[in-house]
Amino acid sequence: YFGRLQGLSGRALQERTGHVLELIGLADRAKEPSKKFSGGMKRRLNIGIGLLHRPTLLILDEPTVGVDPQSRNSILESIEALSTEGMAVLYTTHYMEEAERLCDRIAIVDDGRVQAEGTRDELIQLTGGVDTIRLTGSGDLDAGARAVEALPAVERVVRERSTLVLTVHDAPRAIAPIVNAASAAGLSLSDVEISRPDLESVFLHLTGRALRD
Repeated sequence: YFGRLQGLSGRALQERTGHVLELIGLADRAKEPSKKFSGGMKRRLNIGIGLLHRPTLLILDEPTVGVDPQSRNSILESIEALSTEGMAVLYTTHYMEEAERLCDRIAIVDDGRVQAEGTRDELIQLTGGVDTIRLTGSGDLDAGARAVEALPAVERVVRERSTLVLTVHDAPRAIAPIVNAASAAGLSLSDVEISRPDLESVFLHLTGRALRD
């Protein structure tokens, strides 16, 4: 029905339907009535219907809301595969990890207004682009703080009881020299934690509040 509605018929419709069912992971359920589908399967079927006529732009408004984790991952994999179709996708979501996974360019929208737009890396730079490393341990924390603060990648060191909180540039590259310097200064480390800015950090930075549903 939906294919004919878009002007498809005959062999072209049959081939396109088969291709789309493969793309959305429902080829093995092609003969089943949709009323027997789970909520996640129905969501994937909705996406497939939108793909039948090969649109140049596909608009998806929070397609993973309310579906189980397995269906959610299947939907995301189907959307990722659309890059092979040469199709542009406009995707809205409250889940920042989905935006990071799927989108080449991202717009942060709050209260109906675009607050910022760019690639993930461009948006991350709005927060200053710095990482956080937390060093927890025992021994001479003051000496450890002085040692790591002298490193070029370290911007700031704050002591919180038995933990040193470091603001650094490019934590994955800086972590080895930092650990070596802290250990050489007499700090016995029990835990090392790296936190990198993400899109939720950007949203908080731009709006002053956490992401709302």
